[in-house]
Amino acid sequence: MNTPHDPNCIFCKIIAGQIPSKKVYEDDELFAFHDIAPWAPVHFMIVPKAHIPSMAHVGTEHEALLGRLMVLAPKLAMEQGCRPYPEGGFRIVTNTGAEGGQEVHHLHVHVMGGPRPWLRG
Repeated sequence: MNTPHDPNCIFCKIIAGQIPSKKVYEDDELFAFHDIAPWAPVHFMIVPKAHIPSMAHVGTEHEALLGRLMVLAPKLAMEQGCRPYPEGGFRIVTNTGAEGGQEVHHLHVHVMGGPRPWLRG
């Protein structure tokens, strides 16, 4: 259930530049941008450019993409101001489905860090 782009998806619109965002990173497959309602001093999201609705929709064909995303997360976390492990660190959160707290149905991971206390989490 992947489509290159969903014209009704807010994240697809952000990736396409139709809705402004504070971009953190972009390559051929991934796009990262700051959350508009951050829960932590550092809070951005990494999304695949292909419209994948959720983690419930990933398959073996997504292994390399998800691996790249997870390797990219710590690099971007440090660039955005998270302090190094073990005193510092960050959290990676992926919500899936209504009961998992997913609000936008385009696969995304939240990367959050910075000094505590955080607004949430």
